[in-house]
Amino acid sequence: MKFLFNFLVLVCLSLQAQGQQYQVHGRLTDPQGQGVGAASVIHLKTGNGVQTDLDGYYQLELPAGAQRLSFNFSGKQPIIKNIVIQGDTLLDVQISERDILLDAVLVSAIRADTDAPVTFSNLSAKDIESRNLGQDIPVLMNYLPSVVTTTDAGAGVGYTGIRVRGSDATRVNVTINGIPYNDGESQGTFWVNMPDFASSTQSLQLQRGVGTSTNGSAAFGASLNILTDGISQDAYAEMSGSAGSFNTFKTNLKFSSGLLNDHFEISGRLSRIKSDGYIDRASSDLESYFLQGAFKDEKTLIKALIFGGQQVTYQSWNGIEKWQMDQYGRTFNSAGAIYNEEGQVVDYYDNEVDDYKQDHFQLHWNQQWSSSWSSNLALHYTRGRGFFEQYKQDQAFEDYNLDPIQNGENTINSTDLIRRKWLSNHFYGTTFSVNYQSQNIDFIAGGGWNNYEGDHFGDIIWARYASQSEIRDRYYNDNSEKSDFNTYAKLTYSPIEKLSLFGDIQYRHVRYKANGNETGLVDDDFNFFNPKAGITYDLASGQNLYFSYARAHREPNRNDYESGDPKPETLNDFELGWRYTSSKMRINANAYYMRYKNQLVLTGELNDVGAPLRENVGDSYRLGIEVDALFYFGEQFILRPNIALSTNKNLDFYAQLDGQVQELGNTDISYSPEVIAGNMFTYMPKENIRLSFLSKYVSSQYLGNSDAENSKLDSYFVNDLNMQYTIEPNVLFESITLNALVNNIFDATYSSNGYYYTYDQANDDGSVTTLDGTGYYPQAGINFLVGATIRF
Repeated sequence: MKFLFNFLVLVCLSLQAQGQQYQVHGRLTDPQGQGVGAASVIHLKTGNGVQTDLDGYYQLELPAGAQRLSFNFSGKQPIIKNIVIQGDTLLDVQISERDILLDAVLVSAIRADTDAPVTFSNLSAKDIESRNLGQDIPVLMNYLPSVVTTTDAGAGVGYTGIRVRGSDATRVNVTINGIPYNDGESQGTFWVNMPDFASSTQSLQLQRGVGTSTNGSAAFGASLNILTDGISQDAYAEMSGSAGSFNTFKTNLKFSSGLLNDHFEISGRLSRIKSDGYIDRASSDLESYFLQGAFKDEKTLIKALIFGGQQVTYQSWNGIEKWQMDQYGRTFNSAGAIYNEEGQVVDYYDNEVDDYKQDHFQLHWNQQWSSSWSSNLALHYTRGRGFFEQYKQDQAFEDYNLDPIQNGENTINSTDLIRRKWLSNHFYGTTFSVNYQSQNIDFIAGGGWNNYEGDHFGDIIWARYASQSEIRDRYYNDNSEKSDFNTYAKLTYSPIEKLSLFGDIQYRHVRYKANGNETGLVDDDFNFFNPKAGITYDLASGQNLYFSYARAHREPNRNDYESGDPKPETLNDFELGWRYTSSKMRINANAYYMRYKNQLVLTGELNDVGAPLRENVGDSYRLGIEVDALFYFGEQFILRPNIALSTNKNLDFYAQLDGQVQELGNTDISYSPEVIAGNMFTYMPKENIRLSFLSKYVSSQYLGNSDAENSKLDSYFVNDLNMQYTIEPNVLFESITLNALVNNIFDATYSSNGYYYTYDQANDDGSVTTLDGTGYYPQAGINFLVGATIRF
């Protein structure tokens, strides 16, 4: 904390009286002269800025003298304007066709803009850089509307998760440069395999609900599309490091050659993150890299990317039950625990780890054929391989295809052993799109084909009683394959100036084959037709109203097949929203109704490797309202509140209780809090100093679907403090930026996630009593991270 004290002292000593401010105002327009709404106008020296309203107008205050402004909008090259301010200044900016950013074609086919009848939030690299000190992308997204995040190790490093509108990460479609990232079988997103990926992210967009058609698995709660670093015009080198609680350390090196001969660029990043974690032994040792080579000219962009990472994390996905918390404390980790005959912990296995490596290869060709036509073609390949290792006690020989050992008159039927469960997979395919734009038409057609091949196998690497096993004896060997083809067409048409009509149709075919002891023989084909339609109407300057309907279908994942005979899901999503944007504020308000058929909801239970189990529940729905806003108060204060209110219900829910199937009526859907609220309050006392106070509230939620009181996870309210101080010495270094983050500053005691299970107990009178249990994932109390970035 001494560093934080010195940091605050430095901030206070740096405060000086502000010079006179002048008004800079104007309008940002596209090549056809239409206003460009929701663009960012950034003062490059301070990083402060405003957004244009829906008609493209903006207004901000700046001191006298030479200043640089950057006009940023999705799909356009940032426009830099140098101005000398001697009084109030008018600055109109028109985007030329040369400013169209070919980089953005990578995601333009699946992203939404302010004309689309879609509910979404955008984050830029600038929005997250002050908190990017080693925590994963889900944690950095924590303050977006309807978002709940959690970490197994309790401190934001290692395994992290995200839920949006109550839907877990397997139901959030994720793409990187338009390439699907969700795992082909589990449909999950494992950010631990790509640590520090935020440092190579140019921007991201989170669409809530079904959103627009995209590549990969269907979005049943949200879709997240990420655009990686663009081409840098200028060469640079950047070095950053951070340290904090729980022996957390991060080092990071970035570079770019800048444009060579006006056409070529090479850039890259190397990162290393280590942490002991808040939970006992929940350590992380993470490495990642990012390398990009690019060619561009006026009409063409070709990018080759290689990125990935390797992680070794001590397992902490077991959580902790209430009786364990009472006996051992809230940081107890049962993974690797070795018990004596009385059930007491006597030791821990030191290598109960998850060890996995993943490498991604992408090749993109973007072409601007004319002022109206552009296209994108991409090829991709992902290679993943690794294992998790477990010390298991009293394991039956028959479960490992081993024979009992006859020792005289005694027979040994079980043994302690160490096993490794391996996953080796390949994921490859192509995506493509073509885009036509005119003054009142925006048409996109595209699609993709992807194939996943996965081998699952297990080895015994040690056994107390070996039976007939050999070294690294293989006790199971499964394989699976999944192909996914989709094609879509989207049209946005403006018949009159204030009205925009949207239509979107998608066909998706999925085939999944598996052959395993747990899944059984699977060979399923799915054909899905997903229509979408909407309307956007401009009410007045800076305001519009939108309504949309979207249908989506989704196939079960591997774990669902292991649990039974699952059915595919259907979702009908209705969205009604209002947007208001001016130079001093932005307000988004929307209501949604998501009606499901055969929704695969989380049961609250986990399987033997910590993965959540799901079951079909017939009819269910999610109904809610979301409001998020941004307010500028002068040049020094920014307020960004948001709130989501919802009700989430299973209709006519049945459950097996006390030996009988009981009708429970309408019950709450698991992991679906009724209130999620967040706020970011930022104070900029000086051009190069930024202080932010961040708050997050999540109401209580059920961890199961039967409304059992024992399954309720308590509400929590957590606050963080974030500080950033930038120095521009103009000698040797371009800039030095100091960042500090104090998480959970009021030391709240809370758990952000948990699990719930039931089991039957047979009574002497022949009756059955259903008993239950609850587990939690405690999060760290007050903790901190501090860092510095030096840019050359």
